[in-house]
Amino acid sequence: MSRISDCFAQLRQQGRTALVPYVTAGDPEPSETVPLMHAMVTAGADIIELGVPFSDPMADGPVIQKATERALAHDVSLTDVLRMVTEFRQQDDATPVVLMGYLNPVEVMGYAKFAKAAAQAGVDGVLTVDLPPEEAGDVISAFRQTHLDPIFLLAPTTDDERTRTVANAAGGFVYYVSLKGVTGAANLDVQAVGEKVAHIRNLVDIPVGVGFGIKDAKTAAAVSRFADAVVVGSALVRQIEQHVNSMKQGRIEIGKLLGEMRQALDDVQSVEQVQHS
Repeated sequence: MSRISDCFAQLRQQGRTALVPYVTAGDPEPSETVPLMHAMVTAGADIIELGVPFSDPMADGPVIQKATERALAHDVSLTDVLRMVTEFRQQDDATPVVLMGYLNPVEVMGYAKFAKAAAQAGVDGVLTVDLPPEEAGDVISAFRQTHLDPIFLLAPTTDDERTRTVANAAGGFVYYVSLKGVTGAANLDVQAVGEKVAHIRNLVDIPVGVGFGIKDAKTAAAVSRFADAVVVGSALVRQIEQHVNSMKQGRIEIGKLLGEMRQALDDVQSVEQVQHS
């Protein structure tokens, strides 16, 4: 069982929802990433999603685009990101780590070489935003040989046929993009998202995570009522942007926000457990 599957199994037994924070590796500078990863775990993160900087982050809004630019200003490469995961694993061998990024850096390294290096570093899953499952056969094969979970996105516009295609290709969990648009965009229609996730569950037999539009403890709690995982990115990256020159305070603010979200998620589960007892 992978770290991701094991994490979800444990949370399911506890009646809890996974909290999955996203940050861009190397933002605001490479030395800050690993301490930030540990701080997020301390604050209540169950899985860490680590963005791989790329020059054309087409799925990301302005907040994460700027984070990518700050990381690339330090020439942070895919190899550097794997080194960060290796360093993180020196102290934490339990928390799952998912890399989120784009196909180009993986393709340049080579699928098999990347899969081997990622597994050796301690990566558990890879979400490649611009890789459609219909074209992912070689990538999935390389990942599965090294026990990496290939994670795919579902959107509000994804039809049932394609959802089944994603379900057949995916491992770990599927990531439902709750908004039409880029990261950090718009306001969340929680009821509509809940209805879509309920429908997805009829077609997918692995956990469903929900991201894009999770801004605070209130929205995280609302989404946790129907999602297996709540993914938060732009709200955290915005804190980094505001504390570029004082990341000690930035880690405190990020920890505070995650702590509020973790408490809100657990409060929802506690109420539901009382109602069903």
